[in-house]
Amino acid sequence: MEEYSQEDWGNHSQDLHCYQTGEQELDEMPTTKRTLKIKQESSEDTQKRDVMQNIMQILESVQLKWELFQSWTDFSRLHLSNKLAIFGIGYNTRWKEDIRYHYAEISSQVPLGKRLREYFNSEKPEGRVIMTRVQKMNWKNVYYKFLEITISEARCLELHMEIDWIPIAHSKPTGGNVVQYLLPGGIPKSPGLYAIGYEECHEKPPSPLAEHRGPDPGGETQGELEAPSPQAALRLDVESARIIYCYLGIAEVRTLQQCLFLHFQANTKTFSKDWVGINAFLSQNCVVEPGVSPKSIYIKFVEVERDFLSAGSLVECLEKAIGYPLKFNN
Repeated sequence: MEEYSQEDWGNHSQDLHCYQTGEQELDEMPTTKRTLKIKQESSEDTQKRDVMQNIMQILESVQLKWELFQSWTDFSRLHLSNKLAIFGIGYNTRWKEDIRYHYAEISSQVPLGKRLREYFNSEKPEGRVIMTRVQKMNWKNVYYKFLEITISEARCLELHMEIDWIPIAHSKPTGGNVVQYLLPGGIPKSPGLYAIGYEECHEKPPSPLAEHRGPDPGGETQGELEAPSPQAALRLDVESARIIYCYLGIAEVRTLQQCLFLHFQANTKTFSKDWVGINAFLSQNCVVEPGVSPKSIYIKFVEVERDFLSAGSLVECLEKAIGYPLKFNN
């Protein structure tokens, strides 16, 4: 590691607020536009914080040990250059030995070694903040922890945290008590991962992330959690209902379109009172009593190259991320 003297670190003290780049622009903006810009930035910050808390929850659930950052030789010794991983940066103070999170991220596009170097390089915005806080004695020591992941596990986490649920429409019963699912168009004819979920209740519950809040990242003030806005007309507003994951599918032999079509065929001959598998559950949901609507069902999917789908423990990865077991995965 390139050593930094007290003078070198002190030169970066003026850049402590390196993330607050819009202040001068705000001062020159009219009041109405200024308020709008602040609200937009606040919403984006809230979404980023929600994702970071979810990542911290995953790191805590696998009980990883914090490693003390000392020098660049640590990263050479651990051979981190080509690894993909979930990682966290932590710190403690002279007053409290407990390690708190400063930041957490899924490094799925950039190798872990490169991302960690950016957090311990004062020439980078991320590293500038850390070096300044150590130099000013805000922090005593800096730590890191990581969990290596495969490409398919990274895509699985993306499916959970970045992909919106799509509601599945159903037809009205015609001459009987059986409805049929109406799958939306646009399902890829390619390999990938998909999830099936159902609505827990129609009342507005607390945010799932609010129930599983991670440690306070860097002691920053935590605002009220907000759900991201829908990105399309058919996307579900996740504030209105809590969607429970019940199945994670791997479209490796068949395409995403073929797998989902096979699940959502309304076949009353396969009806079972016992929820043995996802197909039995979906078939049972199609049989409705007069005046009773079937349970609301949702799907989400992400394309993944076939060569990567066999690598990683995908079901366990998703279960750790959501915090409960999937009902219909063995």
